[in-house]
Amino acid sequence: MINTKAITKIFHTPEVETTALNQVDLRIKQGEFVAVMGPSGCGKSTLLNILGLLDSPSRGEYYFDGTRADTLSERKRTFLRRGNIGFVFQSFNLIDELNVFENVEVPLNFLHLNPGERRRKVEAILDRMRIGHRRRHFPQQLSGGQQQRVAIARAVVARPKLLLADEPTGNLDSRNGLEVMNLLTELNQEGTTVVMVTHSLHDSKFAHRVVHLFDGRLQPHQINQQHLSTLA
Repeated sequence: MINTKAITKIFHTPEVETTALNQVDLRIKQGEFVAVMGPSGCGKSTLLNILGLLDSPSRGEYYFDGTRADTLSERKRTFLRRGNIGFVFQSFNLIDELNVFENVEVPLNFLHLNPGERRRKVEAILDRMRIGHRRRHFPQQLSGGQQQRVAIARAVVARPKLLLADEPTGNLDSRNGLEVMNLLTELNQEGTTVVMVTHSLHDSKFAHRVVHLFDGRLQPHQINQQHLSTLA
C-alpha cells in the first residue's frame, strides 16, 4: 500500500536549511499496523504528513496504493486523500463550533452522499465508538477520552484504507489511552492499515512492526515485538 523511495524533505528559512527526512525507504503492506518511533525532531510527523498527502517530499518517490503521489498536483492529492486516508491527532483537532455529529460528518460532506446516507454512517460509527449519547454535545463539553473517540470516529467514518495517528494517546490518561489503542487495534483487525507515530513503548506493543527514525533517517534495525516485551 505504501512505498517510499529515498524520500527526502528539506525545510528552508532565510537563515538555515533543515533536513527533516533523509533518504527514507519504507514499505507498508495493506492491513499492517506500524508504529514509528524516535526522539522529538527526528522527522516522524513530517513523514506522517507526506504519507497522508498533506505535504510533498523535496526529493524521492512516494507510491500510495499503486499511484505515484509525490508528483500529483495539490488538487489531485486532495482527491486521492478523500475517502482513502484518515487522520487522528494528539490534540484531537475537533471544530469547536460544530457538535459531535457535525464534526464526524465533515469528511462525508466531500463524498457527495445524500443526507440520509450521511446520517446513517455517522450514527453507526458514533455508536461503534460508544459516543452516540453525546452526539449533540460540543467538543468543550467532552472529556479528553471522549474527544479522541470522536476524532477517531471522524477519521474512519468514510472507511479509509489508511489511518494515520500522530501520538493518539499523548493527551490521555492511561485508562483512556488503553481504550483508544484497543479501538485502533479493532479497526486494524477489520482491515484498516494503521501507521502510528508514538513516543510510548507501551503503545508500540499494539503494532505488528516498529520502525525507528533518527535524525531523519530510517534506522536499519527494526525491533520486533518479542524484543519489545523484554524492554517493558
